[in-house]
Order: sequence, then C-alpha cells, then structure tokens
Amino acid sequence: MKLDRFINRPVLSTVISIFMVILGVIGLVFLPITQYPDIAPPTIQVSTTYTGANAQTILNSVIAPLEESINGVENMLYMTSTATNTGSASINVYFKQGTDPDMAAVNVQNRVAKAQNLLPAEVTRVGVITEKRQTSMLMVFSLFSPDDRYSLEFLENYAKINVLPLIQRVSGVGAADVMATDYSMRIWLKPDVMAQYGLMPADIAGILAEQNIEAAPGQFGDQGNQSFQYVLTYKGRLQTPEEFGNMVIRANDDGQILYLKDVADIELGRLTYGFKNFQNGHNAVSAMVYQAAGSNATAIIGDITNLLEDIKKDLPPGMEIETTLNANDFLFASIHEVIKTLIEAFILVFFVVYVFLQDFRSTLIPAIAIPVSLIGTFFALYLMGFSLNLLTLCALVLAIAIVVDDAIVVVEGVHAKLDQGYKSPRKASIDAMRELSGAIISITLVMMSVFIPVSFMPGTSGTFYRQFGLTMAFAIGFSAINALTLSPALCAILLKPHNKDGHENKKTSFIDRFHIAFNAAYNTMLSKYKNGVTHFVHHKKLSFAGVIVGVIVLVILMNITPTGLVPNEDTGTIMVTADLQPGTSQERTEEVMMQIDQILGSHPAMQSRTQIIGFSFLGGQGNTYGSFICKLKPWDERTGKGMDANSVIGALYMQFATQVKDARVLCFAPPMIPGYSVSNGFELNLQDKTGGSLDNFYQVAQEFIAELLKRPEIAMASTTFNPNFPQYRVDVDVAKCKQAGISPSDVLSALQGYLGGMYSSNFNRFGKLYRVMMQAEPDARVSPESLNNIKIRNGSEMAPITNFITLEKVYGPDNINRFNMYTSMTVNGNPADGYSSGEAIKAIEEVASQTLPVGYGYEFSGMTREEQSSSSGTTAIIFMLCLVFVYLLLSAQYESYILPLSVIFSIPFGLAGSFIFAWIMGVENNIYLQIALIMLIGLLAKNAILIVEFALDRRRTGMPIINAAIDGAAARLRPILMTSLAMVIGLLPMMFAHGVGANGNSTLGAGAVGGMLIGMICQIFIVPALFVVFQIIQEKIKPLTWDDLDNKDVISEIEQYSKS
Repeated sequence: MKLDRFINRPVLSTVISIFMVILGVIGLVFLPITQYPDIAPPTIQVSTTYTGANAQTILNSVIAPLEESINGVENMLYMTSTATNTGSASINVYFKQGTDPDMAAVNVQNRVAKAQNLLPAEVTRVGVITEKRQTSMLMVFSLFSPDDRYSLEFLENYAKINVLPLIQRVSGVGAADVMATDYSMRIWLKPDVMAQYGLMPADIAGILAEQNIEAAPGQFGDQGNQSFQYVLTYKGRLQTPEEFGNMVIRANDDGQILYLKDVADIELGRLTYGFKNFQNGHNAVSAMVYQAAGSNATAIIGDITNLLEDIKKDLPPGMEIETTLNANDFLFASIHEVIKTLIEAFILVFFVVYVFLQDFRSTLIPAIAIPVSLIGTFFALYLMGFSLNLLTLCALVLAIAIVVDDAIVVVEGVHAKLDQGYKSPRKASIDAMRELSGAIISITLVMMSVFIPVSFMPGTSGTFYRQFGLTMAFAIGFSAINALTLSPALCAILLKPHNKDGHENKKTSFIDRFHIAFNAAYNTMLSKYKNGVTHFVHHKKLSFAGVIVGVIVLVILMNITPTGLVPNEDTGTIMVTADLQPGTSQERTEEVMMQIDQILGSHPAMQSRTQIIGFSFLGGQGNTYGSFICKLKPWDERTGKGMDANSVIGALYMQFATQVKDARVLCFAPPMIPGYSVSNGFELNLQDKTGGSLDNFYQVAQEFIAELLKRPEIAMASTTFNPNFPQYRVDVDVAKCKQAGISPSDVLSALQGYLGGMYSSNFNRFGKLYRVMMQAEPDARVSPESLNNIKIRNGSEMAPITNFITLEKVYGPDNINRFNMYTSMTVNGNPADGYSSGEAIKAIEEVASQTLPVGYGYEFSGMTREEQSSSSGTTAIIFMLCLVFVYLLLSAQYESYILPLSVIFSIPFGLAGSFIFAWIMGVENNIYLQIALIMLIGLLAKNAILIVEFALDRRRTGMPIINAAIDGAAARLRPILMTSLAMVIGLLPMMFAHGVGANGNSTLGAGAVGGMLIGMICQIFIVPALFVVFQIIQEKIKPLTWDDLDNKDVISEIEQYSKS
C-alpha cells in the first residue's frame, strides 16, 4: 500500500485527526446519558375500577372477558393481571423488545373495544383505560412538614394543585404520579337519625342531584331596545361544608325545615382513606416521575431538580421538599468511577510504553493516538443512536488497550528500522510502514470482525452486546486510521536516528542507567526466550498437549462458573415492604410501620425514608400492607465495613426478625435494570391450569416453596398471596323482601350507601372538580352489630335491615393474580450468597419438575425470564461465530486454510485464563465477563497474527521453517510484551475497583487481565511451534515460491537478532 503520502504530508495527517476530534466532541455534546441502554420490554396497561366489588367478582366479570380478547395481540410476550378487593382491575401486557409502544397500545385498545359489550354497566360507565406503562423511574420526591403543622389532606392537594402540573410539563417526563388522593366533600350519615326521619341513602343522593347543580338562567334586556343589559347568574354548585349542610331535605307546612346537617356531619376530607404517606415519620406526600422513552434521563432530572429549587422558594413556611430517589446519583457516581478508571489506565499505559521505548518522544505518539481515537468514537455512537451508558464507557476503557496497540506496533517498527542504522526517520517510517501496513489492516479487520457478529444477538443481552461491541469496533476502526496516517507522520517528525556511540563521553543519568539495566535484562530474557521457543518447536507434541489441556480447562471452568445477567450494584437505595396478619386494621398497621420506621431511622447508613401505608411493592393494595423507600447516605460517606447496601439489608433483617413481631418484613435492593420487576432477585409465577379452588392451589404453592427453601442455592422465597383474609358473605332473603314489598337491590344499595360509600355528586373548588361522597360515619360501621341501627323503608315504616339479610363468616384472598390467563401466584426470592441467579433458576426448574402435581405449571417473568432465555445457547453460538469470522479472514489473508489454525488454536488459553481469574476473584459469568472474553478473542488473535506474519516473511526469503519461526517470534517479542503488559497494567485499577459500580468493573477487569496475562505467556511459546507444524503441512500441499532472494533488509535484521 502506498502510504508514503501521509508521511510526506504531515499536515494532511494532522488535519484528518483534528476532524475526528471535532466530530467526536460534537457527538459527545448531544449523546443522551443513561445507566443501561433502553432494554425494558414495552408494556401496555389496561385498567378499570368496579366500585364495591371483591376480587373474585372482578376476575369473573371484568378480567376474564378482557384477557380473552387481548390474548395473542401482535408481538405479545406474556400478560399478567390483578384483581383486588378494593375494586380495581389491571392487566399488564408485555411486548417483545423493539416493538413500537404506540403501535402496541393501539392494538391492545382495539382488542379491548371488542370486549366492551361483555363488561358490567358500572365498569363501562367508568371506562376502561389503555395506556403505555412508563418503566424507568427517574425520581421520587416528597413534600412534607417537619413540624407536622399541615394535615395530610392539605399536603396532598398542595402537591396536586401547585407542584405536579409543573413537573408534568417538563420535557421528557413520561408520567408523574402522586401517591395521594383528591379532596372530597364527605357526607358522614348518621343511620339512627336517618331512621327517625324515615330517610335512606338514596333520598340524600336525590337531594344532591336536585340542589347541587349548575344552571343557566339567561339575561335581561337582550334585544329589548333597553339601555342596559343584565346577565342572570345562579350560585351553581355548592363549595363549602356549610353550604352543603344548609341543603334542605324537607320543609313542613308548619315551617319546620330539615337540613342535611341534621342527619349527617359534613367535612372537606379525602376521597379514599386507603393509604397514607410519611417522610422520616412526618406527614408527607410522595411523587414519582417516570421517563418517556428515548429521552435523556440526566437532562430531565437536571430540569426537575432546578424546577424543585424554584418551587421551594414559594412553599408555605413549615413545608419542605426532599428527594428520596434520584437515578442520577448512582449514574453520575458510577460514570465518575469509570472515567477515573479511564484516566488511571491512560497513565499506566503511558508508563509501560515509556519503560519499553525509553524515549519520551516515542511515548508521545501512542499518547496522542489514544484521545484522538476515543473522542472520534463518540461521533459514531451518536450516528448509531446509542447512549452514553455504563457499557459504552467500559468499552472505551478496554479500547484504550487496543488503540495503544496499533500505535505501539508502528512506533516499534520504526525503532527497529532505526536500530538497523537508518539515518533518516522519514525513510525509516516509510520502510517500516511498507512491512506493517498489511499486518495493521488485517489486525483491524480481525478485531472488528470479532465484534460484528455479536451485534446480531436477539433480546435484552443482544442490546447489551450490540452497544458494547459496536463501540469497540468503532474505536478500533478509528485507531487503525490513526495508525496508518497520524502515527507514521509523527514518527517521521518526532523520532531521531539512533546514536550508537554517544554514551561514552557524557555522565550517565539515573534514567540512562535504568535504561541500560533494563536493556541488559531484556536481552538476557530474549536469549532465554529463544531457547524456550526452540524447545517447544522441537517437542511439537508438548504444544498440542498444551492446547488440549487449555480447551479442557476452559470447558470445565465455563460450566462451573456461576452465571448472571448484570451484577447487582449498591445503588444507594433500599426498598422495604411489610405485610401484617390478614384482616389487620389500618391503625394497627400504622403503629407497626412506625416501629419499623424507627429501626430504619436508627441505622447509621440511612439518610431518609419515605413510608407508604396501604400499598406494597410486592403485594398490592390493602390495609395490611406498607412499604418504605430508603435513601442511604452518599457513597463517600459510607466507606466503612457494613455500610454497603447488602450489609445494611442483612443488618436490618436481623433487627426486624428480633424486634418486629406482628409483621413479615422484606428488604431488597431495587433492580439494576428498570422496567422488569420491583426486586432484583428471581420472580416466577406458579399457574393453576386445573381451574380448581384457590385453597388447593395455595397448598400446592406452600409445598413448592418449602421444597425450594431446602435447596442451598435459594436464600429466601415467598409469595404474598394469602387466601385467609376474614370476610363476611351477605345473603339476602328474597322471599322476605317480596313479602315486605321491597326489592333485593334496595337492600343492597342501602348497604352500599352506608357501608361501602357512594359517589353521588361533584363540586368545584381551587379551579378543579372534586367528588361528593356519602357514607355512614365511622362509628356506625364498626362491626356486624352496627347493622341493627340501619333501617330500610317498607311502605311508611322503617324495618331493621337485619330482617332481610344474614351474614356468614368466610375466608378469601384480597388480591387474585393471573399469568397468561391462568390463576397464578407470584413467588419472589433471592439466590443465596455465593450462588448466582443462573444457579437459582436451575434449582427452581429441578424443584418444579419434582414437586408440582399434574395440572400445575410455572413461568418466569421479569428479568428472570430474560436471563433464562438469553443465558443458555446464544453465548456459545456467538463465540463460535467470532472464531469462525477470525479464521475466515485470516485464511483469506494467508491464502491458506491451514496456517490460520496456528492463530485459532492459541486462543483457548486466554479464555481459560480469564475464567481462572474470574474464579479467583469470585465474580460470575455475566454480560461483563462475556464482553471481556469476546474482546480477548480479538486481542489474542492479534498477538498471534504478529508472530505468524513475521515468521512467514522470513520463511519467504528462504530461511528454514524452524529458524523462521524462532526468529519471527523473537522479533515480535518486544511489541507483544509491550502491548499486553500495557493492557494488563492499565486494567488493574478496574480489576480491583471499589466504590460505586464496582461489581461490573471488577468483573470486566478480572476477565480481561487474566485472559491477557495467561494468554500471552502461553502464546509466545506455543504459536511458533504451531506455525512450524501447519507451515510444513501447508508446503506439502502447495510448495513455497521464493520471491525475494536478495533481500538486504532481512540480512541486517538477522544480524541484529542473532547478536545474542
């Protein structure tokens, strides 16, 4: 190749590099920053409410017809649904990765429309809502009053009226929800007083309908040739409790008036009293902000944070805002760690190169090449639509090693020429590039070809590999452009011809002495190395035995290393959920939650905690549940022992076990990848395909969990399902109703009006529309005996409602779930310490096959489902593909199907090496390690290519095969040692990473360092021997033609390397 032009025109070379840098900076400015690439499956949620219905009723009348219709919608993966005793129904439909969420929503909406006429009238009146579920939660913040001067109602509505609308308008916010309920005008009826006046709830509803209305009376003087015109206004809907209290129920002839306030207490209260919120033990309201797909998480969080600062200025005194969860905290901290690693790697690489090249000018050349290639890569990322995330950043750290490589090969090549006595660095550069350009291009193609097949993987892990692999491929491509243009041009300018005898006359400095010692040591090592290679070349069986051992070690280690998808990191947040005995009242739940709150607050690592009563991350909604989101102190404040998230969770478990008697408390870390499930353990759904009773199913589930817990791989497993909630079944005696002349629906609507609560009208206030709810006052609905006070009108007299109904005590669940149209129970749990999620999945599969009776099945969901589908075969196929690509490219280059085997056979050592280090460091075989392995295939192949390429050059000039192999290896020892050590030492800080994101970094570091170190040591001895064997076979098939018999260069090289 004619590359002289770039050497002769250094300005042209520098301009190319400056262009790369400018484009890269432009790309960097516009790249969105996220934690992981956007990989959560698109989810569509269908939800509705059926007021007053219990879970079973909702399941039969609402969920069954909807699921029937939705099932099998295009690209659907699976669906889950939940029916609760609070009257809510929700169905979540999960779609394949890469499905357009808007299209999915339209398809589901069409299916829902088909089922509309099968739903109960109450449900169609409320409406069935189909919406995209936003998966990645960006922030949780709380509005609270540290001195408790504001009531919960005030805080909730302050947030809803003054804070939330502003947040919803921030660009990129997909959804913002407040864990709060609206104001509502509560009419608390007094059943005994109502009975004295002969009234029933339906009468009050009628009064509201006739008196709480908006009207349009018209105007005076319109078109009447008058000088003035007047508009008539009516007071319209009532607004205050006093106005509602003064509503007239009846007026007698003698002037007696019965007002609403005589039969009920009226106050501005909450719409539902089902849940409460506390921040650090004070009344609070929490808001959760979700990201819209494809937006820049960091930018949105920045905007919201600024907005909250502005809002804080206008808050009433005694009210504060605190952020409990901020996705940026972990993101910035971990990106900061990776950038620190980048800089450390850069400095260490620089140092290694300096020791080998012993000349500051030469060291400058790789040091300039690194930033140019890395910055150029950002532009390519921007064009590909990738984001700047932990994976792409780690790719850049690893790319340093490869980029330096290309530059070192060039500098080393030019140095070798200067050593032979070239006086002009320009001439040396041109000649060196003639030899090297082929090798550089083939190395680049091989390296890129390793990463290309990776990007065709399907599913979640495919997204991971694609972002990582293509980032590496771009960095390598840019690095090759550099090595062919900028590096040789810089060599021609910066390097000086070697002065053989300049050292005698001047005093030697420390650096010179170090260099002389280093060179002497290197030369003795080189001669020993030649002896070693000679030994291997003459004992070829030894080399092949080595290869076989390497492969065996690799296969064994691959099978025993625990697997995982992504390592769990300490994100600085812990979730805690508690559930109490079925049937526990809300007040009692609150007491126990406060007790848990104190335990959490007393832990030294805890910064703040948000408490939600009536809601569980795992269980659903109801009085017996509660949850906490706990924010730990910043990482730099908790560096001591026992302060990392896992230790904190362990310590809290111990405390809860001894101090909290009435509740089952679970602590877990939020998942690493948002949008799958709430916890980061495993998640599976047991299915009852027999359609049998829930009690039998519960029995089967309990037996399954008991068996599961006997396995060493499982730390804990549990289900929140419980069919033992105490309930009363109402039976209406229809015959008695008929005798008394009333209908059963009158009886049930009276029950609903007093006990269940009835939505009977609306009112306006604060520029919003709120509901008017009526219900019996709390004291009048305490127990079954309270029914004696509730009377029902038959004709002109009032009869106790107990004449017409009987109550029977029964037990039932408070939530019922389905998974893919079968009743299901979700089992959540964590693998035991020292076991990976992959091993836990295996254990679950084995237990299920042994214990589940016929007619019961199970399916994984969430992250576990992804891992189970991705971990199995794909990785192996990808590795085979990588090797095949490398092999084919080399065959094309060497014009031989046999010779490349000497490169391929040397790779297993390195892969085994990285598993050995993974085993020593105790890391699991997850995406990070697999990425390191793929990179190693490329790097190890590159080392081997260098040896084979040089040995082949010498063979073509007529040297005996064995001498060619030994000499070729000796000639390339220095650059191979340099590049490999540069990489190993450069990645040490990554291997021993601590702090934020340490698990991922150390996995990557251990894999790369181990593979490179062990791989290189085995390669430099075994590749020459393999070359000899395969070259002999090759020449038997196709004898060599001598092309260059009077090659002067090689003679001087032979002299140079045969001095020793």
